[in-house]
Amino acid sequence: MRIIDLSEEYEKTYCRCLEDWSPEMAEAGGYKEQWLERKKGQGLRVKLAQNEKGEIVGMIHYAPSAAAPVEAQHLYYVYCVWVHGYKQGVGDNRKRGIGTALLEAAEEDCRELGAKGIAAWGIRLPFFIRSSWFKKRGFVRADSDGMIELVWKKFAEDAVPPRLLRLKKKPAPSTGEAVRVTCLRNGWCPAQNLACERMRRAAADFPGKVSLETIDTDDPAKLREWGTADALYIGDKLVAFGPPPTYVKLRKRLGKAVRKLKP
Repeated sequence: MRIIDLSEEYEKTYCRCLEDWSPEMAEAGGYKEQWLERKKGQGLRVKLAQNEKGEIVGMIHYAPSAAAPVEAQHLYYVYCVWVHGYKQGVGDNRKRGIGTALLEAAEEDCRELGAKGIAAWGIRLPFFIRSSWFKKRGFVRADSDGMIELVWKKFAEDAVPPRLLRLKKKPAPSTGEAVRVTCLRNGWCPAQNLACERMRRAAADFPGKVSLETIDTDDPAKLREWGTADALYIGDKLVAFGPPPTYVKLRKRLGKAVRKLKP
């Protein structure tokens, strides 16, 4: 296994989070590709893990904190570390040290770029990206909000700890003749892109009864205005999810909300 930089050859694989085999990824639209093109000019770095067969089995992507959804100065921010763990495609490659190798390569790269430290987010519970995984590799807690924990490793003594963004705004409740649906989408995560696309399809099934607004939080002004990068609301209620909710489930929730509208 070796660590390589992202090249044009592997951009499609990267934008699909290594899941080229998944038909779900085709549903997510081209938002990750658009995000990638924008972030190339803002210092985005991507490293990939390639096995002996030449297959891409892991990835890490990170950017200067000024271009990321976090409050920090002179740091790099890790959007995620991902090692392919499904039976399909290139198979389950977890528990082989690939994630650690990717993180070490990113840390070395950030030091060489002159960063004062590196930050990453994780979840306190034992699923998806766990903050404890980073802590075992020398990161320490900088901030937290609910299940989300921001961790970091400083390279310079004068480095300032990063802070999570805090929710500043949420949509108003649905009123009148239409259900208000709001999708905040940053573009970096295909899972959130997929959820928003499925919601768009579901909303189209209720013409005149659902008002859909999509907000691009990759716009720094919008990000600061709302205080969160990715979220999905029906009225003023957050749609909480782990894996992206199915179109059927979202349509069912919308239908329930539509039936509650005052005649």
